[in-house]
Amino acid sequence: MRISTTSCLCPFLVCLCFIQRCYGAGHHVPTKVPSKNQTKLANGETEVHHRPKRGWIWNQFFVLEEHIGPDAQYVGKLHSNSDKGDGSVRYILSGEGAGTIFIIDEVTGDIHAAKSLDRERKAHYVLHAQALDRNTEEALEPKSEFIIKVQDINDNAPTFPDGPFVATVPEMSEVGTSVLQVTATDADDPTYGNSARIVYSILQGQPYFSVDPKTGIIRTALADMDREAREHYTVVIQAKDMAGQVGGLSGSTTINITLTDVNDNPPMFPQKNYQLYVPESAQVGKPVGKIKANDDDLGANADIKYSIINSEGANMFSISTDRDTREGIISLKKPLNYERKKTYTLHIEGMNTHVDPRFSYLGSFKDTATLKITVGDVDEAPVFSMDYYILDVYENSPSGTEVGTVTARDPDGRNSPVRYYMESKEDGVRYFRIDESSGVIRTTQPLDREDMPWHNITVMASEIDNPSLLSHVPVTVQVLDMNDNPPEIATDEEVIVCETSKPGQVIQTVTAVDKDDFANGQRFSFALPSQLPANPNFTLKDNEDSTASIIARRRRFNHLTQELYELPIVVWDSGEPSLSGTSTLTLRVCPCQRNGRIRICQGEAFLSSAGLSTGALIAILLCIVILLAIVVLFITLRRSKKEPLIISEEDVRENVVTYDDEGGGEEDTEAFDIIALRNPAAAEELKFRRDIRPEARNRCGLPHGRRSPCVELDEVDVHEFIKQRLMEADMDTSVPPYDSLQTYAFEGQGSSTGSISPLDSVAAQSEQEYNYLEDWGPEFQKLAELYEEAESDVTT
Repeated sequence: MRISTTSCLCPFLVCLCFIQRCYGAGHHVPTKVPSKNQTKLANGETEVHHRPKRGWIWNQFFVLEEHIGPDAQYVGKLHSNSDKGDGSVRYILSGEGAGTIFIIDEVTGDIHAAKSLDRERKAHYVLHAQALDRNTEEALEPKSEFIIKVQDINDNAPTFPDGPFVATVPEMSEVGTSVLQVTATDADDPTYGNSARIVYSILQGQPYFSVDPKTGIIRTALADMDREAREHYTVVIQAKDMAGQVGGLSGSTTINITLTDVNDNPPMFPQKNYQLYVPESAQVGKPVGKIKANDDDLGANADIKYSIINSEGANMFSISTDRDTREGIISLKKPLNYERKKTYTLHIEGMNTHVDPRFSYLGSFKDTATLKITVGDVDEAPVFSMDYYILDVYENSPSGTEVGTVTARDPDGRNSPVRYYMESKEDGVRYFRIDESSGVIRTTQPLDREDMPWHNITVMASEIDNPSLLSHVPVTVQVLDMNDNPPEIATDEEVIVCETSKPGQVIQTVTAVDKDDFANGQRFSFALPSQLPANPNFTLKDNEDSTASIIARRRRFNHLTQELYELPIVVWDSGEPSLSGTSTLTLRVCPCQRNGRIRICQGEAFLSSAGLSTGALIAILLCIVILLAIVVLFITLRRSKKEPLIISEEDVRENVVTYDDEGGGEEDTEAFDIIALRNPAAAEELKFRRDIRPEARNRCGLPHGRRSPCVELDEVDVHEFIKQRLMEADMDTSVPPYDSLQTYAFEGQGSSTGSISPLDSVAAQSEQEYNYLEDWGPEFQKLAELYEEAESDVTT
């Protein structure tokens, strides 16, 4: 079998030969050469070894992409050695694109491409070829695989998949500063020819930027590009294949480049001189004006710090920066006064806070301007001559005495008259008044220094023309002292005189006090009243140091003879004029015992000092003892135990229960049947009907009406009887809804004579006979008569 291809490959001597067609040249049909191996045997014969036929050996077929001719594109030819040219061999093709893209002539084996192919969509196709006998459909050659490759042509232009681009570069950058690298891609085969070899060039953006033709790196091409002059640039980059040769395809992209800011511009005031009007009433600490320097930079590069660089302006005004508006805010530091100074000149400097040293050659990044401030005249409140006043006046001065004068004036040029008055809410208005025109303060009543030494008042002043403008000043009035209070002895306590005192012995040293105020200290003199006769018991010695000593004049005192003594003492002060006062001291005599230098009166003396005699003390103690005894007795009685009224459960005696309900008398025999409590047998019969009389049973041999409880003891179990009653009480729905106590008592047994109690009988009281009570003796005679009378009454 032989084939013809469009490849430029040399023929091989193999089982299958290839037909080579170089640049469209003729077909080469190789011949089939059988391969033999000959081996010489011992007998001289030669053994021939035939190599078995090899399968299909194919080279690659090539077909150009994007074929646009009217005829199908010829790909190659299949040929088998078994094909004699008589049409007995049929060639078939299978695999990718067989029958649709690639068509084979079954007789000649020619393969054509029926459609235009795109290498970028599919680069190669894998097919299978087979030669069959047309008559028998038997395979003349085994099925073999071959590949058809699509040969690339330059049919794809370069593209920028990430475009368009945005880039930034600082202004004032040096030439060659890298901005951005762009990369284009080409879908053509980079291994075949120059179809995918790209070269970059700049179409727009010169002379500011350039591009590297191989790497696509964009760089600055012009020095000192200024953002303030131009901020945005548009650069167009072209990528061309075929190494930029003529006929190559190209693609382009756009790069938007923005210059970022650097601090290359100093701040500048729009003008060098400014003027500002500020009224003198402007508040301290409040803004009074603004000033602004312009900076063409952005962000932190445009931050400005303002300052006042001359002392005249810095003493009165301050300036700060508003970060949002970058303005200088001028504020007042001290109050303005139009009458004192009408104008101020401020030299203001604005300087960048972030300076780039790379641009220091451009100069200092600051600027100055002059601001002239004119102070405006405002109608102001009156101004007092002093910030506060301290005045004084003597106590006891008559009403209307002048204390002092306050003065205020109108600071404005008009010098309007001023009116004075006092704050009406203060207490000082009770003691002082002020003249509205002159500002003279006078008293309204005599003052007492000992009552209130200082007075605080507030004086207000206003212009007569404009009363709404007020000013205040504090005034303090000191009340000066006069000697108007006599001195007196400092202590009111009794002076203790010991019985063992001796003549000349100092009993006690006394001092004096005075409410008045003495600038050089208080000085007092002491003496006994001269108008009284000489005191035989005590005398007084002035120590000339504002103290005096009481001295005993006789030996021994007896508290039983005389317990109390009175000693009047006259005291003089050193005031002008001098005043004196007489104080009477009480001296008490008591027995004393010495304890060091301190005299301590015995208990008797202290008790007697309270004014109580011995008898009174004894009476008081006796009353206390009686009260204590009563309390102890009361507690003892309360703690004593009372005898319990409730009888123990072991006591089987008949209990007496008292009810508040009034019964029906002797004829009421149905109110409560107590037989049920004593006679269990009868209670069983009268369980539901109390109005039915029980039948009497006599099983102990006793007369009728005289039965012994032996019958019930023999027939009834008391324990079972109580259990039954308990069950009945639990099941009874007619009882009240709360717990109740039911008591069942038993009289007992052992009496030989039986019992006279009606509880042993089930018969009613009216049916019993009581004659047998007469046989028991005179003690029961009366009881029998009573029962007989009762029975006769019932019968009647």
